[in-house]
Amino acid sequence: MLLAVGEQDFQTIDLSSANLSCIDLRGKNLSKANLRHANLRWADLRQTNLHGADLRGADLSWARLEGADLSSAKLKGAKMPDGTVHG
Repeated sequence: MLLAVGEQDFQTIDLSSANLSCIDLRGKNLSKANLRHANLRWADLRQTNLHGADLRGADLSWARLEGADLSSAKLKGAKMPDGTVHG
């Protein structure tokens, strides 16, 4: 799956198990995206719309999440930036 430069809307995209470490997704729309088991270490997700996204088992270690919308996101088993694993 290619993430086009300048593209903003990735709603419902399937990026399950994708290696997205260090990627800049600031301000993108990833509403209801499948990011299950994705590697999002060091990703820049500031102001990103992750409403309803499936982040179960994703690794968000050291990710920047300031202003990100995680409402209704599925986070069970996700490793969060502070090192905790979401219950």
